[in-house]
Amino acid sequence: MGEIHHRTCHICEANCGVLVEVEGRRVVSIKGDPGNPLSRGHICPKATALEDLQNDPDRLRRPIKRVGEDWHEISWEQAFREIGERTRAILARDPASTATYVGNPNAHSYGNALNAHHLTKALGTKNQFSASTVDQMPHQVANLLMYGHASLFGIPDIDRTETLIVIGGNPMASNGSVWTVPDFRNRVRALKARGGQLVVIDPRRTETAKIADRHVFVKPASDVFLLVALLKAVMARRTFQPVQTFVTGLDQVAALLTRFDDAACLAAAGVAAEDVAFLAERLTAGPAALYGRLGIATQRHGTLNAWLIALINIAAGQLDREGGTVFPIPALDTISMLPRGSLGKFTSRVSGYKSALGEFPAAALAEEIETPGEGQIKALFVVAGNPVLSTPNGPRLDKALESLELMVSVDMYRNATSRRAHYILPPTGPLERDHYGLFLLPMAVRNVAVYSKPTLEREDPDSLHDWEILRGLAQAISGQPVQEPTPREALDNLLQRGPYKVSLAEVEAAPSGLDFGPPRTGVLPDRLRSDGQTIACAVPAFMEALAALDVGVPETGKLTLIGRRHLRTNNSWLANSHRLTKGPNRCTLMIHPHDAAAAGLADGDMAKVQSASGAITLPAEVTDDMMPGTVSIPHGWGHDLPGMAMQVARARAGVSANALTESGALDPLSGNAALSGVQVEVAAASVA
Repeated sequence: MGEIHHRTCHICEANCGVLVEVEGRRVVSIKGDPGNPLSRGHICPKATALEDLQNDPDRLRRPIKRVGEDWHEISWEQAFREIGERTRAILARDPASTATYVGNPNAHSYGNALNAHHLTKALGTKNQFSASTVDQMPHQVANLLMYGHASLFGIPDIDRTETLIVIGGNPMASNGSVWTVPDFRNRVRALKARGGQLVVIDPRRTETAKIADRHVFVKPASDVFLLVALLKAVMARRTFQPVQTFVTGLDQVAALLTRFDDAACLAAAGVAAEDVAFLAERLTAGPAALYGRLGIATQRHGTLNAWLIALINIAAGQLDREGGTVFPIPALDTISMLPRGSLGKFTSRVSGYKSALGEFPAAALAEEIETPGEGQIKALFVVAGNPVLSTPNGPRLDKALESLELMVSVDMYRNATSRRAHYILPPTGPLERDHYGLFLLPMAVRNVAVYSKPTLEREDPDSLHDWEILRGLAQAISGQPVQEPTPREALDNLLQRGPYKVSLAEVEAAPSGLDFGPPRTGVLPDRLRSDGQTIACAVPAFMEALAALDVGVPETGKLTLIGRRHLRTNNSWLANSHRLTKGPNRCTLMIHPHDAAAAGLADGDMAKVQSASGAITLPAEVTDDMMPGTVSIPHGWGHDLPGMAMQVARARAGVSANALTESGALDPLSGNAALSGVQVEVAAASVA
C-alpha cells in the first residue's frame, strides 16, 4: 500500500476533501475523505483530473518563448530578463498601455490571491480585467451596496431549511457556486427526508431540476420580472410582521413596486400566477432560502436580480435565520482581510465603462487593445485565464491579441488564449502545491479550516509555484525584490488573527480539517460593513434602474440562447483530461422538439446557430428538457484553434458559444457580460 495524503480537491468551488494514495510519484488512487467535515466523503469525477493535470504530457514544465510561429524552451532567468526589458520599454513610451487579465483558477490558489497585486503594482496599471465580470460581479456589487462589503455573501442554510428555491443555478453540476456546498445530492435527500422541498426555476430542466419536487420554466433573461412579482407576493404576505431593526428602506421599495402589473410581469417571464403564489407561501412559511446564480447574473439585469433575491429573502423573514440565508464566519475572515470594494473609481478609455471593484468589464478588453491612442493596451499579462473562450465575442478578442507588442501567459498549457502569447510561464503541477480555500471556505455550508500540504515534491527543482512567478515578474519589471512573507507565513498570520484564533500548525494537525460547526445565526448586524451597520434596501442606483425597467420582452421570432455546465467540466480548463472528456459528446445544441421541427432538425443532425456576432455548427440534441423558444450550448469549448498544444482537447474540440455572444451586451450596474438571452437563428447545416 502506498502513502496516503489528505488533500482538498481545488478543481471547483466545492472544496471536497480527498485521500490521494501515491507510490513514489505515481498516483495509485484518489478517493473521497470521509473525515472531511465539509464534504463528508463526497467526491465527483473532477477529482481524478488532479492526476490527469499533474501527469499530462501536454502540461508545460519550463518557460517557452514564441518566435514567429515557433516555440522554444528557455530558462527562467532569460524569461524574466526579457519580459522585464520589453515591459519597461513599453511603459517608457506610454505608462498606461499595460493590462492584466486574471482567470477563474486564481480563486483556487491562495498563493496567487495573495500575490497578484505585486504584478499590478509593478505595471502601475488601472487596466485590470478578470473572469469576475464574466460570471459573478452582480453578486458582489449587490453585496457591497447592501451589506457594505463585496465579499460578504449570504448563503442558503441547506442543512436546516425546509424549502430551497434555486433560480438560474445548477448545484448538481457545480456543487455550488458562490456557495460552497459539496455532496449536494445527499443534502437534498436529507432535506426531503425531513419533509422539505427543493424547487428549481430555470429555462432548462437541469440536473438539479430533475431531482427537485417542482420545476418552473422561466424565459431566459426575464428573471427580473418574475422576481418583481415574487417580491410583491412575499410583501403582501408579510405586512403584519416587521423585518429586523437594522433593515431600512423596504417600504420605499414596496412603493416603487406598485408601478408593476403582476400579470404583465408573469407574462414577460412565462411563469404562471399559481407558481408565484406557491413560492411566496413557502418562502414566508419558512424556514426557506432563495438562491440565484449564473443564470441570473449573466444577463443585462444581473445586478437587479441579485438585489431582488436578497430583498425577497429579507422580506420573507429568512435573513440571518436558521434554515434561511445565513452568513458564515470562516476561520480566515476575508471581509476583515480585504477592502470593502469600490464602484466607479476608474473609467475605461474607449466606452467609458465604470470600474467595479477596481476592474473593467472583461467584455471591453478587445476594444481597449484595438483602439489607437494614448492608453491603448500594448502589453497584456494573462494569469491562469482563457478569455478567448470565456469572454463575449471570443473571435474578436483572439484577433485583437495578435496585435499586442507583448503578451505573457502564466499557464500550464498552450491553450486558445496563451497560444497568442510571446512567453508562457508554467507553474508547478497541481499536486506539487499546497492549498487553502481562501475565497471559497467563507461561502461554505460549514465553518471549517482545511490545509493541504503538497502531495508531491517538485518534479523539477528549478520549477516555480504560481506565486513565485508573479513575484518574479514584479521584480523583473520594477527592479525591486518583493519583501513580504511567503503565502504560507501570511496564511498562518491571517488564521491566528481570525475569529477562532487558530494557527496553521493546529489546522495542519487535523489533516481532514477543523470543524467549527454550521453557520451561526444572529450574526447580523455585527457582520455588516455598511455605514451604521444597516441594510439599506432602497439602494439609489438599483431603485433608479428598477424605476426605468420596462415590462415585456419584444418578440423577435428568434430563439434565445442560454449556457450550461456539466459535472465533468469546469469552464475550459479541464478539456485535456482524458477521463473527463470521454463518453458522449457534451458540446451539443439542446433544442425543444417543436423548435427542432421548425428548423428541420432531427436528433443528432448538424445545426447552424447564428447571431449578430457570428455563427457556429454543432450537433442538435432534441429534448423536452428545454423550454420552447430556448436553446442551450455549453461554455468552455472550441479547442481546435491553430497553435494549441492540447491533444485530448483538440480531439474533442467542440465549438465556442462565445462566438455568438456580444461584446457590448453588459449589465450596466456591474459591467458583467450578458451571456444569456442572446437572440439566435437555428437551421439545419448544409451538407458539403
